[in-house]
Amino acid sequence: MNNFHVGQKVVCIDDKFKNVSIDQGIRKGQIYTIRWVGPYKHYIDGEFIGVKLAEIHRGNDDGPEGYGAADMPYRATRFRPLLKDRLSALKNLLAPTPKGEKPYVPEAPEEPKRKTPARKKEEV
Repeated sequence: MNNFHVGQKVVCIDDKFKNVSIDQGIRKGQIYTIRWVGPYKHYIDGEFIGVKLAEIHRGNDDGPEGYGAADMPYRATRFRPLLKDRLSALKNLLAPTPKGEKPYVPEAPEEPKRKTPARKKEEV
């Protein structure tokens, strides 16, 4: 399943490449921005969903261990979407406010438009 889109911030979760001694440029825990995402077919690595990063342009892979691909994408499985810190939103509620200002109160969820029918009590 592909949960990525262009412009999205992602964090690297896997920077180890088997049988490759050349540095591939990504670092585990580093945050990147996606500039391209899509299916990619490689004659050795097969088919996979790939991502290209705005911070890294891999250029032509013509080196001694290279595959001959131009700006080859990384596997999307090496990254996960960067999630906003959900706790920080709650911590903002506890932050002091200047005199005269009302503290931020998030909107309550709407009531359901249609009430569910109450279940009748069954006698056994």
